[in-house]
Amino acid sequence: MTQLEPDQLESYMTLTANRSIKFSVVFAALALTSAADSETVEDASWPYWRGPARNGVSTETKWQPEGKPEDLWSLDVGLGYSAVSIDNGRLYTMGHDKEKGVDSVWCLNPVSGEEIWSHEYEAALWNFMHGGGTLGTPTIDGEALYTLNREGKLFCFDATSGEVRWKMDVTEKLGAEPGKWGFSASPVVDGDSLLINIGKMVSMDKKTGKVSWETRDYGHSYSTPTPFELRGRSALALLNSEGLAILDRTDGEELYFHEWKTKYDINAASPIIDGDTVFISSGLNRGGAMLRMGEEELEVLWESKAMRNKMNGCVQLGDYLYGFDEAILKCIDKKGEVKWSERGLGQGALSATVNRLLLTSDQGELIILEATPGEYKELSRTHVIEDGGVYWTTPVILDGLIYVRGSGGQLVCRDHR
Repeated sequence: MTQLEPDQLESYMTLTANRSIKFSVVFAALALTSAADSETVEDASWPYWRGPARNGVSTETKWQPEGKPEDLWSLDVGLGYSAVSIDNGRLYTMGHDKEKGVDSVWCLNPVSGEEIWSHEYEAALWNFMHGGGTLGTPTIDGEALYTLNREGKLFCFDATSGEVRWKMDVTEKLGAEPGKWGFSASPVVDGDSLLINIGKMVSMDKKTGKVSWETRDYGHSYSTPTPFELRGRSALALLNSEGLAILDRTDGEELYFHEWKTKYDINAASPIIDGDTVFISSGLNRGGAMLRMGEEELEVLWESKAMRNKMNGCVQLGDYLYGFDEAILKCIDKKGEVKWSERGLGQGALSATVNRLLLTSDQGELIILEATPGEYKELSRTHVIEDGGVYWTTPVILDGLIYVRGSGGQLVCRDHR
């Protein structure tokens, strides 16, 4: 494990302090103005899978679609598909070292790429029908960091030092069975609880790992669940191989269930919540569906093959969903009608800001689009990665820096400030 010296840490602390001052000023200003005159407060962190709002959309506005010509930094973090999580001047991700037979959890300086600490532990490659490597994304909760790998090794780290606070093998402790591609869902922190999708949903004390409740098995777990509020009730949307389950987060009670079967039992995209509606989508020619959570039952509003999210889910901006329909990038409205489609990008991944889309193509390109239902409108296209892998990891933007990952191991930071 590598630690930075105090003088090296000073730059991180300064960055964090400046950011804190910046947002304190913004919040003070908002308190003195009306809602109509206030500005959007930008994200101060991207602490877990799909960001602070868990929808893949950043509130970042002060950045340029054209980045600087050279990478800010690049690092080989190992094989896999883990995205990055960032908070308190630290970036976390995971990768697999095939030669050593280990998974690594990395803590890096998000501006320089320098290693702050790393932790290795024994793990198999799991390269069934793809290159193998890590799948889930680290989850930050203040000074704690949670990771779950494809074999079921669950860790709670001290986010600053990398010290292991507690760990668990969920296959041994909880009797969970991984699917063909292993456990893929990222941990979810909910107050004092840690929620993990390992086929069944399990809630445990985040400080100790002591289990408080668990559900029945909903099948192979490749999708990270989405927490939300439903008519004053703390709920959780879970899409596993058996279908969509809406659960009560306090005790795991099943509120709704909708069967949703797919070839190879792959339902990988996180459900998208908008009020009392939930959008689900799967690849392998399965399609998508919009459902309404009524007072007594789950109502299917529509089902269509217009959007088939195989690897990554859509992002929703206003009344429109943007995503990869297999290998076709599309925009559809909330009624399932296609507004535009673009071929030639392959099976990529995307995230969004309030008015732009950030996506990776199967050629290792970072492409910035205007987020409009009117047309496919490119603002920039840059080839950034060529690591021999595929580009199914969602790009992340924070403080004008964009992080792009290839499954071959290359993690690149691009400067769009």
